[in-house]
Amino acid sequence: MSTSPAVAPREVRKPLTSSILLWVRTDQPRQTGMDHWKGPHSGIISATPGLEEYRQIHLAEHNTGLWPAIDGVQTAIPADRKFDGVAEVTFQSALAPLKGREQTKLAYADEINVFRRTLLYAGPPNSSRWYDVAGPGETVGARALIYLRRRDGVGAGAFRKFVNEQLAPALAGTGVLKELRTQTFLPWTKKLWDTPDVAHDNPHDQRFHASVSLGFTDTAARDAFFTGPVIEDLSNRLAPQVSAIHAYDVTAALTYVKNGEILPHYEE
Repeated sequence: MSTSPAVAPREVRKPLTSSILLWVRTDQPRQTGMDHWKGPHSGIISATPGLEEYRQIHLAEHNTGLWPAIDGVQTAIPADRKFDGVAEVTFQSALAPLKGREQTKLAYADEINVFRRTLLYAGPPNSSRWYDVAGPGETVGARALIYLRRRDGVGAGAFRKFVNEQLAPALAGTGVLKELRTQTFLPWTKKLWDTPDVAHDNPHDQRFHASVSLGFTDTAARDAFFTGPVIEDLSNRLAPQVSAIHAYDVTAALTYVKNGEILPHYEE
């Protein structure tokens, strides 16, 4: 793997972000659960004090994996562990999560109405990266959300360094992205989000250690990225570091809180 970093993007923000992986209930139509998450549940989370941003990432119902096959790396998303969406919660400060404990109790109580399994992945301060890759007036018309599982034998610190100093600059250097966000996670622990009556099973060999959100001009640009020549170089960089790359097709990214303010209507 090349150790020469690509040209860095113009600006990088380092917010405190946590992600909650969500599986909707299967005893009711999937869309019923997605609509409840988008509607009543979003209001509960949006009202949490201390939020800088709250974004829902809705994933396509049929997701087999956008990343092309790599020898020795799982790129096909297992049907029994495929999730339906991700809640991205970004805080104004490291102490902000303490302000939202009462509102979090309401979220706990409402989860059973919509979800069957929820898993919280958190990172320490400055572990998230939001890269300035879009030009003036450029917008995101299609997205992919990628979850990475660290390969056995690769240390946590070395992996974070790889994501921040190698992978992200390489992705930014492709010149095709209109959004690039990365997160590296602390070791998963159930205690951080142990909601009642909802499953939190997360076997060690199924856990993730980082995520990458990619935004493109449109679906054609996204498809070209995953089928074009640049993906081979990225795969070569990733293969020594990861045992799984699960690249999800995103159907919507809905922002409810932005710059610390609750929006009157979500932004897509």
